[in-house]
Amino acid sequence: MIYLDHAAATPLSPKAKQAMEPYWSEQFFNPSSPYLPAVAVREAYESAKNTIARAIGGKGVDLTITSGATESIALAFAAIESVEPAHILVSAVEHPAVFANAAKFGSAETIKADRTGRIILDDLAAKITPKTRLVSVCLASSELGTIQPISEVANLIKLERRRRLSLGDKTPIWLHSDASQGFGLMDIKVARLGVDLLTLNSAKVYGPKGVGALWAGHSVRLRPLIVGGGQEMGIRSGTENIPGVIGFAKAIEESSKHIHSERKRLQALRDLLRSQLSQNPSIQFLGNPKTTLANFLPITIPGLDAERIIFKLEQQSVYASAGAACSASKGVKSRALEAIGLSDAEIAGSLRFSLGKLSDTNNTKEAARIILEVIASEQERQSA
Repeated sequence: MIYLDHAAATPLSPKAKQAMEPYWSEQFFNPSSPYLPAVAVREAYESAKNTIARAIGGKGVDLTITSGATESIALAFAAIESVEPAHILVSAVEHPAVFANAAKFGSAETIKADRTGRIILDDLAAKITPKTRLVSVCLASSELGTIQPISEVANLIKLERRRRLSLGDKTPIWLHSDASQGFGLMDIKVARLGVDLLTLNSAKVYGPKGVGALWAGHSVRLRPLIVGGGQEMGIRSGTENIPGVIGFAKAIEESSKHIHSERKRLQALRDLLRSQLSQNPSIQFLGNPKTTLANFLPITIPGLDAERIIFKLEQQSVYASAGAACSASKGVKSRALEAIGLSDAEIAGSLRFSLGKLSDTNNTKEAARIILEVIASEQERQSA
């Protein structure tokens, strides 16, 4: 198997698996119970939350554990649902979960992006209104890997806050960023980014699936989507997923230790793959290598059918995807690729290769050979 879809899912880290195992059966206690073994589980859970929070320069008390990035995004948007009217701005290259939650508000608008998938700051500045309550811009695009200028977005929002305060307007405006892609590959600190809300996802950092988190700054009052026993400080009721959070913490702790060396390794592999694929002049590379995650290589072969190519690659045990897995599985045209100005033919022929811990020099070279062979075969079939 040659796996080139780490942006969709990552294998569970052996150390994360080992850390989780005692909490399946031996330390099975409910952390809300009063006796000592349960208290020990509670302490382990809180310690794990602190570990995750420290990875982004935050505190565990500001972190709400969720079932994944989708729930974290929904929780972030729910913070403004009771305020009417609420104007929202989202980037054109967001994950479908962001668009779905933004659609609940009739006054949601899209921030334009350039051909590389990077948002146009002037367009954002022009679209902020006195009623704007939330701006949502991903840390990096899930389809292109394009890293967004979050700090610059935060500066625009700070200017709007100052303008409002100067007029005696206390209407808040918050910045949310979905950091699912990039978390574990970039050195992320909430203070440096200037965000008010940050979505995290365990499944992208070699942790267990079904676990995520939302970091919220003190200015944001979260509103629960799930009510019941009052866990997570009343924000997210339900018995805590102890093994999942323990695994998440161990995975991100491990990733954080090797973040710089792993990024350098993946960039070298990405550049190797790009160099090899350049042998076919029909292949067009999307995005900009200077502002793209180190492990991403999005391409398009206009005129070919990406789904056929994926099927042909799978027959030779090479696994890749056509953009974000969520959209690709539904056969829906990519909203992000359409937003950056790609033609229908370019969108239909687009593929996303994303490298990770399962990638090395040998299988990257072999992948390039197979990809070139499959594309050449498809081009010959089409011309015939």
